[in-house]
Amino acid sequence: MDREQEEMQFLGVFGIFKESCKLISSWRKIFSNITLALILPLSFIYVVHAEVSNLLSKKFNTANYEKPFDLISHEWLYFWLFNAAYFTLSLTFSLLSTAAVVYTIACIYTARELSFKKVMSVVPKVWKRLMVTFLSIFVAMFFYLVVVGVVFLIWAFSVGGIQTVGVAVLAVLVILFFTGFLYLTTVWHLASTISVLEEAYGFQAMVKSQKLIKGKLLLAISTFVIISLASGINQIAFKRLVVEGTSIGMVSRFVYAIVCLLLLSTTILFGLVIQTVVYFVCKSYHHENIDKPTLSDHLEVYLLGEYTLLKTKDVQLFHV
Repeated sequence: MDREQEEMQFLGVFGIFKESCKLISSWRKIFSNITLALILPLSFIYVVHAEVSNLLSKKFNTANYEKPFDLISHEWLYFWLFNAAYFTLSLTFSLLSTAAVVYTIACIYTARELSFKKVMSVVPKVWKRLMVTFLSIFVAMFFYLVVVGVVFLIWAFSVGGIQTVGVAVLAVLVILFFTGFLYLTTVWHLASTISVLEEAYGFQAMVKSQKLIKGKLLLAISTFVIISLASGINQIAFKRLVVEGTSIGMVSRFVYAIVCLLLLSTTILFGLVIQTVVYFVCKSYHHENIDKPTLSDHLEVYLLGEYTLLKTKDVQLFHV
C-alpha cells in the first residue's frame, strides 16, 4: 500500500475500488493462493447449497404428507442436517477468508515479509477472535429483529387496518428497518477488521467500529451495498441459468456454473479487500495514524504462538 495514510481519508467509492484493485494486482500470487485455498471452497459451498436446496424443495413440494409424523421423516432430517452442515462450513470458511485477507493487507501495509505459508499459519489463531465478534453481532442482530418484529406487530394492531395511514407508516418502518440492517452489517464488517488489527474483539470491536464509521458511514455503506448487489446478481444468475436452467442443456449449465463460481469468488475477494481498505480510510479520516512498526509487532505476535493483547495506546501512534 504505497499511499500515505493521511491521504486515504479523501478516497471516495471509486478510489476505494481502485485501491483494492491495485492491492490485488500487485500481490496477485498470494491473493490467488488465498482464493484457491479458502474463497473458492466458500463459493463452492454456496452454489452447492443452492442446487441441493432446490432439489429438496421440489421433492418436498411434490410429496404427500398424510400423517403428522411424515413431517419429521428422514428426508426432513437430511434437509436440516444438510443446512446445519452448510451453515457451519460457510461460517468457517468465511471467517478464515476474512482473517487471511485482512492479515495479508496489514502485512503489505507494514512492508512485512509475506508468504502464503505464513498467512495460513496465522489464520487459525485470528479465527477465534473473529468467531467471538461474529457471535456478538449475531446477538445484536437477533435483538434488533425481535424489536423490529414487536414494532411491526404494534403497527398491525394499531394502524394496519387504516388503508392510507397504514401504508404510509409501513413504508416508513420498512425504510427504517433496512437502514438499521445496513448499519449493523457495516458495523460487522469493520468490527471483523478491527478484531484482526487491534486488541478489541466481540462487543468491544463493535463499539470501536461504530465510532470509526462516524463521518464515513455513507461511504462505507455504499461500498458494501455495491459488493452485495454484485454478489446478489451473480447468485440470481446462477439460480436462473444453472439451478432452474434445465432447458439449456447440461453442457451449458456446467459452463454457466463454472463462470458463476469464479465470479462469486472474485466478488468475495474484492469485498474482503475493500472491507480492509475502508477501515484504513476511516482511520485516516479520524486522524488515527497507526504506527507501522508497532502494528508489525502486533502481527508478529500471531506467529509467535499464544496471542498477547496490545494496549490501544501502543497500536495507535497519535491523533494528528
